[in-house]
Amino acid sequence: MKLETTYQSNNYPIIVERNALKQLHQYLDSYKDVVLIVDAEVNQLWEDVLSFITTDYDAHKIVIPSGESTKTFSFYEETIESLLSKHLTRDTCLIAVGGGATGDFTGFLAATLLRGVDFIQVPTTILAHDSSVGGKVGINSQHGKNLIGAFYRPKAVIYDLNFLDSLPYSEVISGYAEVYKHALLNDKDAVTALEEQYDNSDNLHQLTNIDYYIYKGIETKLNIIIQDEKESNVRKFLNLGHTFGHAVEYNHKIPHGHAIMIGLIYQFIVSNKQLNTNFDIQHFINYLTALHYPLELIAEFNFDILYDLMLNDKKNDFEGVQMVLLEDFGKPVVQHVNKQIHEQAFETLQSYFK
Repeated sequence: MKLETTYQSNNYPIIVERNALKQLHQYLDSYKDVVLIVDAEVNQLWEDVLSFITTDYDAHKIVIPSGESTKTFSFYEETIESLLSKHLTRDTCLIAVGGGATGDFTGFLAATLLRGVDFIQVPTTILAHDSSVGGKVGINSQHGKNLIGAFYRPKAVIYDLNFLDSLPYSEVISGYAEVYKHALLNDKDAVTALEEQYDNSDNLHQLTNIDYYIYKGIETKLNIIIQDEKESNVRKFLNLGHTFGHAVEYNHKIPHGHAIMIGLIYQFIVSNKQLNTNFDIQHFINYLTALHYPLELIAEFNFDILYDLMLNDKKNDFEGVQMVLLEDFGKPVVQHVNKQIHEQAFETLQSYFK
């Protein structure tokens, strides 16, 4: 399966299939230098499969820690100084092999190395089906997640579904959060189809038909980012669940998707209060419980800490906190939400877990 962006220029392909790595050759033959930046856990499991990159292209290889620990100023400085010591030119391509954090970090290196070199995304998780597409790259700040970065398009996204075979269940449900978010942005039928396909943790872990839902998720994102690449209007819809979710992720150090699913529940509660919608909160809690999301953490949350983090969200303006809310399935809006509504929504959220 292949998708492609449709900007006026500088487009890139997105290849989603098993054995997609075989197509990497066609994108690397023209570069003087190639640098493979690979997640440590992926490297341990898939080193033999990736070895052709270092042998065929005499590529430099940098193995980086898994997860968000890479997305810091200190690790960025260490890595970019290491790259500069290799006397690279702008005729260089970085290859990001790993999850969303690896792609974000490598993309930010590419955007800033010598004022910009090419990079290719090779996502290895379900979660990265979202982050690898759209050109958002960056690192974290002490003030919050992804507050330092750029919009910088990859040359290609090579999504080899073979990598998904080695995912632990914690990674599966982290990635599934973005798949579910994309369904919410589509319509009720898309949500129902997902909930019926993956109605419990055993069924989700088997990943039956996941290639179709990943493809649909990428297609949903492309339809939005082509209209608004730099998040001035409709691209904000992709942040559904992320205002509260990012605060939870940053403060409680839980996987991205786990936090975003909690953020989605919070969003439904805020929507019910602010937009007078009638979403069945207990339904979503029951569903996420069946999939073994760590909802019990909600009882430990502190409103003031999380609200302060929400105040740093990139969507905010001088009027305060903005959130993506659903008027209905497939009907997102961006609205300011005052502190009183947030306090009420937070109290309601915790009331389900007392």
